[in-house]
Amino acid sequence: MTVSRLVSPKPWPTPPRDATRLTVDPIVLQIVEGTLNSIEREIEYAIERTARSPMIREAHDYRVGLFDRYCRKLTGRSYSAMPQAVVRDYPPETMKPGDVFLMNDTYLTEGSIGHLPDMCSTVPVFHHGEVVAYIQAFGHHDDIGGRVPGSMPGTAVTVFEEGLAIPPIKLYSDGVRNEEAFKIVRRNTRVPEMLAADLDSEVQACLMGVRRMEELFQRFGAATVEACFQAILDKCRDIYRKELLPKIADGEYSWVDYVEHDGVTDPKLHKLAMKMTKKGDRITLDFTGTDPQSTGPINWPADYADGAFLIKWIAPILRNLADTPERAAEIHVNEGVCEVFDIVFPPKGTLITPEWPAATNARSFVLLRSLGLLAGVVAQAVDGKMPADQETIRYTGFYGDDKDGKPFLSREVLGGGSGGRHYADGNDAIHIVPDSRNQPAEFTENRFPVLVEKLALSTDSGGAGKRRGGLGYEKHYRALVDCFTIVTADRVRLGCYGLNGGKAGKPFCVTIDPAGKAKDLGGLVDGEPIKAGKIVRVVTTGGGGWGDPLEREPERVALDVLQGKVSPVAARKDYGVALVKSKGEYRVDERATAKLRKAMRSHRKGRAPIIDRGPGFELMRSGKAKSRMR
Repeated sequence: MTVSRLVSPKPWPTPPRDATRLTVDPIVLQIVEGTLNSIEREIEYAIERTARSPMIREAHDYRVGLFDRYCRKLTGRSYSAMPQAVVRDYPPETMKPGDVFLMNDTYLTEGSIGHLPDMCSTVPVFHHGEVVAYIQAFGHHDDIGGRVPGSMPGTAVTVFEEGLAIPPIKLYSDGVRNEEAFKIVRRNTRVPEMLAADLDSEVQACLMGVRRMEELFQRFGAATVEACFQAILDKCRDIYRKELLPKIADGEYSWVDYVEHDGVTDPKLHKLAMKMTKKGDRITLDFTGTDPQSTGPINWPADYADGAFLIKWIAPILRNLADTPERAAEIHVNEGVCEVFDIVFPPKGTLITPEWPAATNARSFVLLRSLGLLAGVVAQAVDGKMPADQETIRYTGFYGDDKDGKPFLSREVLGGGSGGRHYADGNDAIHIVPDSRNQPAEFTENRFPVLVEKLALSTDSGGAGKRRGGLGYEKHYRALVDCFTIVTADRVRLGCYGLNGGKAGKPFCVTIDPAGKAKDLGGLVDGEPIKAGKIVRVVTTGGGGWGDPLEREPERVALDVLQGKVSPVAARKDYGVALVKSKGEYRVDERATAKLRKAMRSHRKGRAPIIDRGPGFELMRSGKAKSRMR
């Protein structure tokens, strides 16, 4: 079954190829670029200060994007949605100042939206009566209907179970809100007041950004500003072509990675395949060989708008090829990078090219795996000098009725450890969404019938390596009422892969009553009953390690043990470091360490593979990992 487009494909305008480029004054260019970055941050700050829902206000799971008249993303601090679907259905010549468009349909938004909770507002920018740019904001809203509170049913098999799907609609016309449409949106959520407040926050923040952008055009004129836009895009393209791509040897490189469950069928390895062809200043990524779309909700419709969203999503991983970490941090990825990559998608009906109405709410599994796919492919071409794997998005939460009988819904995004790098350990407890964070305990306890009894780094969760993987979270919640827990997470069996001799990190795990009749849950749980007083322990993934663990400096291992990041047992077992504890501190026994490491090396069989998937992979491949976990 396929979904038809509302109009002909790619009706948005394309930039002229041979137009004479204006010479840009470098000072004006710096002012324009700085103003765009300032507008982006100002909009994000306004949303943070005025939104109502925990997912947006506290966890910062929202993004902002600024685009030119050709729907090309100008800012590059973080990913965002895209305006192509709005322009497809509402040509720019029909738009008026004060118009605001709303959408969240995963199949009718040209690859912009991956699952229904991500509602996106788009506002056009005018200069002398003509649309010259677009500003967008989208956030992960707490609930947009569907079968399960939170709108992410782990056992969904169609989009109809996931909530209200909104193709691009005009929510405001000439500054006046369409109350009938807004009434429908409010009616289809379990948290109407929060959703309404969040949408107001996002819309008004975008309108503020529109005023700032209009001031920019008024100050310098359309010709100059748009010439600066083109220069900003060209700069990103040229950085990739001249600075990053030359680090990759020409040739073909292939690799596969896996999602391990879909919430509906028995756990199995769902394959994602990538072949990278590097030739000169272009890279072609071919996803042919990816497995068919799943029965459950792990599908991601990425094959729209020539894969523009996918390119902008995964291209930043190549910043790790920059000469220094400081230089990598300076590289902002905008639409210019799309001139460097070509994407080859498999035919419709795969995990990355699903056909409507396949469920998509857990699309983050494929979305995140695509980052690791590219990193794994490139690692083969650069002597392993890419970061090891990380998995830093997973949703957990609780729902039910509080002590007063009122319904509540608490959802949280918890990060994990990033992968070790050839020059440094991975970072602990990071979130892939910029500026996002775990939910403060004080907020959780004041708003929901839940106590946060522990929040710490998870000892030994980072993969062993010369450069250790970053640690994940360990968070304990105590339910104060009978309720239900919900989980959307991958890597519950397969750890984040280690690289260049490093070991895979520890997988994700949610455990009910860990000190009693412990029950481990799987990664897609719609509503596991929790009795009042019971503990739910969440342990997130550690990043993969980089390099041979036996080459890690023993003093670093001793410091890791002192800081609680590595246990004394793991120091000996994984790193071959013998420690002596004296006066509360750990000292390296150098003679015993040298002897231990020599013995461990002698027992090795051959050279370690460039990528270590961890023990869970062999269990999955052998079929022995099937259990009550889903």
